Amino acid sequence: MKEDIKILALETSCDETAAAVVVNGRKILSNIISSQIDIHAKFGGVVPEVASRKHVEAVSFVVEEALREAGVTLSDIDAVAVTYGPGLVGALLVGLQYAKALAYGMHKPLIGVNHIEGHISANFIASPELEPPFVCLVVSGGHTFIVYMKDYGDFEIMGQTRDDAAGEAYDKVARAIGLGYPGGPKIDKLAVEGDANAITFPRANFHEDTLDFSFSGIKSAVLNYLNKMTMTGETVNRADVAASFQKAVVDVLVDNAMKACEIKKVDKIALAGGVASNTALRRAMEEAGSKKGIEILCPPPVLCTDNAAMIGSAAYYELLRGKPAKLSLNALPHLKLGER
Repeated sequence: MKEDIKILALETSCDETAAAVVVNGRKILSNIISSQIDIHAKFGGVVPEVASRKHVEAVSFVVEEALREAGVTLSDIDAVAVTYGPGLVGALLVGLQYAKALAYGMHKPLIGVNHIEGHISANFIASPELEPPFVCLVVSGGHTFIVYMKDYGDFEIMGQTRDDAAGEAYDKVARAIGLGYPGGPKIDKLAVEGDANAITFPRANFHEDTLDFSFSGIKSAVLNYLNKMTMTGETVNRADVAASFQKAVVDVLVDNAMKACEIKKVDKIALAGGVASNTALRRAMEEAGSKKGIEILCPPPVLCTDNAAMIGSAAYYELLRGKPAKLSLNALPHLKLGER
């Protein structure tokens, strides 16, 4: 295999149309993202049909811009990578079909990438010296996992949400207190003005020994609190609600991630996913890690949210393992971590 492998990667699993050129899984030559947040904000969340249509409109542009910014042409590309799941099926199909056409026309390998593996791999770009094994806390609008990465492509799920993802709970609580969409960044910002100990919201307590999460209970507790305040005519301090809710979520995430490190006897935790850019989570993880001698790796926000550079990184290690996809590759909206 040649010394420098340039991969053109596409990501269209939800509401970001993204393309990137990545070298050897660790170096970004370009990372272009066309966001649909403003479009979906008026609906209070992502509308799948709208997302798919916007991907169709933007995909050619982001690919062309990624090549231009990287200073390369299609003839310089060694493989084409694309997210094929999990995600919104219509959105996935746009990127997948575009990538398959490119790979076929260029006679280059097609690499199908699991979106969650992509999030984990963002840490290889942010921390080029990072090598497995390590624990990764994946927290986003659709996913919440504690993953032990034993080796490249070798994942063990140690804990996951049994209902709402953490980011989903953020969005629902933000909507309930009138902050709108997207909820995560807005709650994070408002929480700075509030007292995190003003309201005690519950943490899920499972009877069995597990690192799993549950966030539907805390979401319901917030809604019940707001209803009670309305019925009694009391004024709701939104900043206190935001801060107290966020503390309850962050406490559980941090505690379980630290336990995972103890179980696996590793001293590194990598954060991944959109909620990994949350300032309270980062601060709490770093404080806990400092006490326990555990290094906390936090990618920059642009590599936490959906992007194509992380897909290019994951694809590089798939290519090294000799795992190109067939052109019959289909979108798998419910693809699980580690499945191929």
